[in-house]
Amino acid sequence: MKIFTLTIIAIAICFIGINATKVSFRAPFEGDSSIALIGIFASLCAIVLMLILRTSYKIAEKLKEK
Repeated sequence: MKIFTLTIIAIAICFIGINATKVSFRAPFEGDSSIALIGIFASLCAIVLMLILRTSYKIAEKLKEK
């Protein structure tokens, strides 16, 4: 599961980098820039979800040890 979450996080970071190059800072909420911002936000959400998943597995392992 650790490899899976790290892979998803790495892919999300790549998507953030790709979408960051498409954002026009003069008009960030128009045209392709808005789509790129949505992609960046979605990638950040995926990273947060994977970190929550990893934390929940760590908590479950500690509870099993007791």
